[in-house]
Amino acid sequence: MGGLLAPENLAFAVALALLVLLVIVQVTGISDFLGDADGHDADLDAGSALASVTGLGALPFIVWLSFFLATFGLVGLSLQELVASFFGAPFGPGAATAMGLVAAWPVNTVVTRLAGRVWPHDETTAVPVDALLGRKGIIQIGRATRGSAARAQVRDVHGQLHLVMVEPHEDSAMLGEGCEVLLVHREGETFYAVPVDGPLRLAD
Repeated sequence: MGGLLAPENLAFAVALALLVLLVIVQVTGISDFLGDADGHDADLDAGSALASVTGLGALPFIVWLSFFLATFGLVGLSLQELVASFFGAPFGPGAATAMGLVAAWPVNTVVTRLAGRVWPHDETTAVPVDALLGRKGIIQIGRATRGSAARAQVRDVHGQLHLVMVEPHEDSAMLGEGCEVLLVHREGETFYAVPVDGPLRLAD
């Protein structure tokens, strides 16, 4: 254990200690009280230049960090043993840390990319805006007349709620608050709807 805590190996020992701490935090559920470390601020586009050379984006950030700490610590210690066997002594702290980073970077990138191929990813339920056409909704706030849209609540095919601006399809119609409507066409950000319980006349 003395070799692991020697000054020239301290960076690798700290990395492995942090890895153990991360595992404990995740296993015990303490991370639930610390916020979401995999939030939008930590997300990177997997096709970006940074992601391509680091492996970021292939895995959740906490998982990527765990792989990096493990790779840095284990590769660094292994290289120190190799250097010591060839030259009789390991590198000093600064050179050892730099060597560990340079060696661990490509190894970690390869490992995280391979792991990312089998890691389960959340499936998106996002739908295109036009997919809401033909769906029923409820006028939630306001009264919709031609030229004056009201806000409606619409549920997509996945059951997700969307808030859209709605005007009546017919010039003379009025859609009051609480009215159930059917979205029949869209122009820009505005949907046009007819009452579900009213006559359906789609011709202008």
